[in-house]
Amino acid sequence: MKFRMATLLFVSLVLSSSFIPLSFAANPAPAAPVSPPSFCDSKCGERCEKAGMKDRCLKYCGICCQDCNCVPSGTYGNKSECPCYRDKKNSKGNPKCP
Repeated sequence: MKFRMATLLFVSLVLSSSFIPLSFAANPAPAAPVSPPSFCDSKCGERCEKAGMKDRCLKYCGICCQDCNCVPSGTYGNKSECPCYRDKKNSKGNPKCP
């Protein structure tokens, strides 16, 4: 009886230890290419130049730029140049990107 129990314990340890490396071996999905901060800073600076709430504009423009890797030209409109930027919505369904 003791021999069977010891064998069962040994086999279960060997099997469980063989699954541990598999769980650590999974590679995470590669991240999307991210625009360098200087690109987003300069583009958003141009975009938010005439904004009434410039700090808020720069914040959300920066978030959208990092996600979409583009910012429409000009200080307003032209969102058709960057569909990702245009289609981002906030929790209320309004456009997220300025």
